[in-house]
Amino acid sequence: MTLYHFGNCLALVYIPYHLTYKYSGLSEYGAFWKCIQAGGIYIITQLCKMLLLATFFPMSDNSIHGQMDVFGEWLKSTVELADLVGLYIVLSNIPGKGHAKLLTAGIGWAGAEAALTRFVPLWIGARGAEFHWRYIQESLESNINLVHHITTVALVWLWSRHDLSKAAVPLVTGLLLISSYKPLLLQLALPLAICPWIALLIKAGYTLTLALFALRIYAKLAESIGIF
Repeated sequence: MTLYHFGNCLALVYIPYHLTYKYSGLSEYGAFWKCIQAGGIYIITQLCKMLLLATFFPMSDNSIHGQMDVFGEWLKSTVELADLVGLYIVLSNIPGKGHAKLLTAGIGWAGAEAALTRFVPLWIGARGAEFHWRYIQESLESNINLVHHITTVALVWLWSRHDLSKAAVPLVTGLLLISSYKPLLLQLALPLAICPWIALLIKAGYTLTLALFALRIYAKLAESIGIF
């Protein structure tokens, strides 16, 4: 029963990544090793972030006593902007144009995160308990993160375009900041006593709203420059 539960959680995490890669047409472009390259840049970026956090943002006394240090958490969340730099490097090193480039970078980045942050907790937790909804919720959250990372890649690509209209630049910049500060904003907005399923729905709604805005801007630009 424990292995069955672990297998279900594992499938719920990784099968959507495989289906996205397969049915988005990336397999026809031979983009597998480019996704691996994006994952490697993700690992390097996270190591740099860990060094910055350990060096300049040690744990405060409020965090030790269980109180939230809003300013300290904001400073730590600012380090998440390094992900935007990493994604920009990924996009600069992946040839091609259009949705294939964005999906390659997004799936590679999100896949590396899922491999490094989900497998071990599921192996230790889901395999050791007969059943717990928490691991199902974490697996579903991994799928939300996939959409979130692809959205962030699209926003970084839009921000780097010189032919993006001046009216859209502040909107794209604002969406990038909202995307980067997502964990902090949700942490401030969601009370600790909230139902985990409701919290998951709020995270999904947050990500979906961000994705719809990004898709609208991307579609307009792509149509104007003839990517489609």
